[in-house]
Formats: sequence, structure tokens, C-alpha cells
Amino acid sequence: MYGDEATIRRILTETGDTWAVVGLSANRERAAYGVAQVLQRFGKRIVPVHPKAETVHGEQGYASLADIPFDVDVVDVFVNSDLAGPVADEALAKGAKAVWFQLGVIDEAAYERVRAAGPYMVMDRCPAIEIPRLSRI
Repeated sequence: MYGDEATIRRILTETGDTWAVVGLSANRERAAYGVAQVLQRFGKRIVPVHPKAETVHGEQGYASLADIPFDVDVVDVFVNSDLAGPVADEALAKGAKAVWFQLGVIDEAAYERVRAAGPYMVMDRCPAIEIPRLSRI
């Protein structure tokens, strides 16, 4: 398990409401599109991060985390596991308070690096599944 209930709750309720969603594009077929919609419905500001830098769900997109001209609280990662480690490192450089690797995104070395650096870290979980559970936890 890569994220206990207390950490999940802390990220979703106390860490901040600006979520950079890495891998989010305007492609409605991708999981990131629907998850970002759920995050918005629960009051999160989403920031699309994708090489195309598309506007998604009314929010300006950026090609990389470094291109975002403001602070982000959480970096939600929708990339293949072999690309997730560098994204976690970019999230640390950006000063994110938490990093969230989506279902199926697993990089144990990145998980340990993030946790050792101080931010909260969840891996192989989905906030769109976890947010509705909060009222029942």
C-alpha cells in the first residue's frame, strides 16, 4: 500500500486546492480527463500539464510543471511508470506539497525520494475514487 488513509485525507483536504495534472489533455477518452473533472467538482483547481499545453475544463494548460507561473499544491501524475520518476523530481523542484501517482503508476524509488524530501506521497491510487470516500472514512 502506497498511501495510508491519513495521508490520502491530508492531501485531499488540507494540502491545498491547486492540482497540476500531468498527462491531462483535451482527449475525453483518457482517464485524466474524467479524473480532472471530478477534482473540479470537489473544488480543486486543475492545471493541465501536457506537451500540447491545451486548455482543458476551462483551465490554461502548460507544457511542463516548470512552465506553470504560480505555485501548485499537488502534482497528480498520469504518465507511464517509467516516466513518473522524473515527473516526481520536477514536482519536488516546483515545491509541490504532495505528489500523487495514479492507479497503475508505480515507481518505488521515486516514492521514497519524495517522502524523504518531505512532501506527502500517494502511489497507485486515484483521487476520483478517494474523494467520495472521505465522508465515509
